[in-house]
Amino acid sequence: MNKSIAVAHINVHPPTFLKRIYSVWFRHIRVYTKSLVSNGFPPFVEPLIFLAGIGLGLGQYVGMIDGMSYIMFLASGIIVPPAMFTASFECTFGTFIRLEFDKVYDGMISASLTVRDLFIGEMLFAGTKGFFFSGAVLMVVACFGLIQSPMAIFTPFLGFLTALMFAALALFITSFVRNINQFNFFFTGLMTPMFFFSGIVFPLDTLPQYAQWIAALFPLKHAVVLVRAFCFNRFEPVLLLNLLYMIIFTSVFGALAIKRLTLRVVN
Repeated sequence: MNKSIAVAHINVHPPTFLKRIYSVWFRHIRVYTKSLVSNGFPPFVEPLIFLAGIGLGLGQYVGMIDGMSYIMFLASGIIVPPAMFTASFECTFGTFIRLEFDKVYDGMISASLTVRDLFIGEMLFAGTKGFFFSGAVLMVVACFGLIQSPMAIFTPFLGFLTALMFAALALFITSFVRNINQFNFFFTGLMTPMFFFSGIVFPLDTLPQYAQWIAALFPLKHAVVLVRAFCFNRFEPVLLLNLLYMIIFTSVFGALAIKRLTLRVVN
């Protein structure tokens, strides 16, 4: 009798929303950490290569920018791009493989999970990777004395928000893709130009006015502006607009992506 009551009690009270998205997040974390060394090694090495190739090389020909050396300007800018790329890869190729090839989601929605739970958990996992990748880059550049403000300790949280933003965008793109090779258009046509025209490699005020307006539409540009504010302790009220842009962008594209992917998973 007691066992029957216990089973009935379990059935009446399904897992809460937080437990459901945590289960998705934890599932991805377990898979990711099985190859932790190979997965966690690149974010510590890539900034060294970039700083050596671009910062030391090109820095010899570039003067001071906003009162700082070029290599310091570059070091502060490369903290969040790894969050962008890791979230974009995770929620394009990773999501597509789980959806079309491995059929992971079929088994997950047969449990007490909704499609919304799946992709919110997936976005949070991408955000966690963004936090880790941004923190790894921050550690590297800080070891070389290129980051001097103690407020820079908060930049991995901006990496988390950046990864959430690009996870939402990547899931939205994935909802349209039918062939995995179509992601090449997304990365070559949008991700690469965004990296170079978001104020990472050179200040955007050197561009023509129309190009500055176009760059202002790029979500990465707003993340870079916020990171530099923390790295050099230069805070202004206008930064709230950058933060608001990132929140609205994430919310809108996240909602659209979940709506479209719900139809796709169910069908």
